[in-house]
Amino acid sequence: MPQPEGAELDTIRAKRDELRERYVKPLAERGGSPTRGVHHIALICKDVEETIRFYQEFLGFPLVELVENRDYNGSSHFFFDLGSKNLLGFFDFPGHDHPAFSETIGAVQHLALSTSPERFDEIKSKLDEAGIEYLGPDRGVEDSLYIRDPNGVGIEFYREELGEFEGTTLIN
Repeated sequence: MPQPEGAELDTIRAKRDELRERYVKPLAERGGSPTRGVHHIALICKDVEETIRFYQEFLGFPLVELVENRDYNGSSHFFFDLGSKNLLGFFDFPGHDHPAFSETIGAVQHLALSTSPERFDEIKSKLDEAGIEYLGPDRGVEDSLYIRDPNGVGIEFYREELGEFEGTTLIN
């Protein structure tokens, strides 16, 4: 997709600066969130076993539950442990013809997963050995590595502490 340039880009950047000034409060002035955090993110997969093999067998996220979806007969609902009591869930919908991934409104652009420097290097080596394509860490952001899972979901392995962004503490 074409990226904005010139005056259009300047206008977009000025609007973002205005929004930041208006809405982002200093850390000491922010109230707490009304929830305890993300229980799980639920995504749709094409193939249950392929998804399990990718997330558990290849990436190392333990599969912790696999049950029938209560809302769609024959559909599976399953969860992986992402760490810090966060779950990644998937549904499949047998009989549904799923279109290919598309980066559009309402779609998941990517999930950013915090990793240690050691785990980041392990993941990069594993991807290299398996011949899996990725972006980074050569895009000017040395701490990010991006892949797509078998369903087209973008996954970022981010060498950053939880609650921080580019070395800045956003939440305690």
